[in-house]
Amino acid sequence: MRTPRVYLPEAEANGGELPLPEEAARYLVKVLRLEPGDPVTVFNGAGGEIHAELAGDAKRPRVRLGPSRAVERESPLGVVLWAGLSKGEKFDWVVQKATELGAAEIRPVQTARSVRRLEGAKAAKNRERWQRIAASACEQCGRNRVPVVAAPVALAEALEAGVPRGLVLDEDGDPPGRAGPDDPLHLLVGPEGGLNEDELGAAEGAGFVRTALGPRTLRTETAAVAALAWAQTVWGDFPAGGG
Repeated sequence: MRTPRVYLPEAEANGGELPLPEEAARYLVKVLRLEPGDPVTVFNGAGGEIHAELAGDAKRPRVRLGPSRAVERESPLGVVLWAGLSKGEKFDWVVQKATELGAAEIRPVQTARSVRRLEGAKAAKNRERWQRIAASACEQCGRNRVPVVAAPVALAEALEAGVPRGLVLDEDGDPPGRAGPDDPLHLLVGPEGGLNEDELGAAEGAGFVRTALGPRTLRTETAAVAALAWAQTVWGDFPAGGG
């Protein structure tokens, strides 16, 4: 079995012992049935990982922190995913898969066709949950740097600063080119129903290029994953695949 990984923001190499969060403790002790002395990998999200072992007892499980190891599994391409807010659990899924696919940052954007509307305390609560989902995805996929999930913001406001290089998904756009992008690469994906023409025009004015990933219309969550996987194949994790 692969050594289980735990995200502890406060962890430091050779930092003694730390209590485990309730969810992590339940998973390690109840599900995996680890015992004191069993190895655990800990990371704090700032880079690198820490060799550790389970300590304490079943009622008060802890981790004993050992030396660190300078290992990273980040993509050489910094991808910022702008994702239109989608309904239900779709956006949770987008955050999880975008993290697994190496997105450096995730920016939820409110668009004209977004069914979901988030403001104030509700927006903050959802952001906290998405950040936890990103951290959990890092535990699973091996990343040691947790991508930042930004607070939801209106697309028009988000576009004000512009981008050095970006691709906005539009089924009427041109196929993506293979010329190397600026780093970071910004990817903008609309919600259910896509972006309207005014939003597409505003995105172009901010530095995005209309891009189609193929002849078929993709669901919003599929489009986000497909765009990230394509960018990582051509420019990121496997650049040789892009010729």
